[in-house]
Amino acid sequence: MIEAPEPTPPADRGDSLSAALTGRRSVRAFSNAPVPRSVVERAILAAGWAPSPHNSQPWRFVVIESAARRRALADAMATDWERQLRFDGQDEATVQIRLQKGKERLTQPPVVVVACLYLADLDDYPDAGRQEAEVTMAIQSLGSAVQNLLLSVYASGFDAGWMCAPLFCPDIVRQSLGLDPTLIPHAMIPIGKAARDPVRKPRRPLEELIADWQ
Repeated sequence: MIEAPEPTPPADRGDSLSAALTGRRSVRAFSNAPVPRSVVERAILAAGWAPSPHNSQPWRFVVIESAARRRALADAMATDWERQLRFDGQDEATVQIRLQKGKERLTQPPVVVVACLYLADLDDYPDAGRQEAEVTMAIQSLGSAVQNLLLSVYASGFDAGWMCAPLFCPDIVRQSLGLDPTLIPHAMIPIGKAARDPVRKPRRPLEELIADWQ
């Protein structure tokens, strides 16, 4: 079992972080190269260092290595997605192509991590406004945890993507994987070796990112 790393001292920070931030890419096509368990465990430990409201750490991760489980999940989600695509008016050829590509994103990579929101440890408030803010903070922190996971995977020499599909069918994901009702699937992270380099879209320049500076 991998132990949680100690916080990095300031003297050791520098170009390695910058390289990970700018080098990380969103991969959608994977080879069948295996992913060591240690890479996945290290990435989940990194996710656990993300900031969270009141240190509630409102996240849990489900690791799917079984090819049969990944295919079953892909098939279950595809059924609902097909309904959505037809509702959007997509033509038959487009529907079938998008369904196939969607399934491949779960069946190609050797490992898929499902990031789940876990609200049981949040603070309770008597008014709806503050309770809603508490949940929003938890969702924001889950995003931070996923980013940590992605950076750790990249730094380990592997690739990953970020799929938000569970947001559109959380009950189907939960049922397919047999998850506890307290786990709310928010994202799926396929992990592996890139089958090809993805096309990277340009980032906005600094002057567009800063809306105001007072």
